[in-house]
Amino acid sequence: MGTYNLPRSVKGEGRILFIFSTKSLLYTGALGLVGVLFFMLFSAIGLTIVGVVILAILALIGFVIGTFKVPEIATIEFTKKTSGEAIDDVIKRAFFFKMKNRKIYTLKEETKDDR
Repeated sequence: MGTYNLPRSVKGEGRILFIFSTKSLLYTGALGLVGVLFFMLFSAIGLTIVGVVILAILALIGFVIGTFKVPEIATIEFTKKTSGEAIDDVIKRAFFFKMKNRKIYTLKEETKDDR
C-alpha cells in the first residue's frame, strides 16, 4: 500500500523553536521582560528564588495567552460566547471596550417576589 500526503492548512503556523509561534514568542518575551524587572527587584533584596519563580510564571502566562484558545465550559456563560477564539483577541476586545467607557445593560424582569 502506498503513502499519501494529506494537504493541510499551514497558514499562520510559522513555528520558532518548535513550540513558539511568532505571536506566542512575542507575548512570552513581553511578559518575560516584566518578569526580569521583578527578578532584579527581588534579587537586590536577596530573594533570588522568588524572582525566578515570578519570572517563570509571567513567561508561562505570556505563552498561554499567545498560544491557546478560550475553551468552552458549559457552566460559564462567558466561555460559551467566546469559545474557540484566541485568548489575546478576547483580552484586546475587552480592553478596547472598557477604554471607550461602554457599558452593558441587562433587563431584569420583575417577579412577584420583587414587588
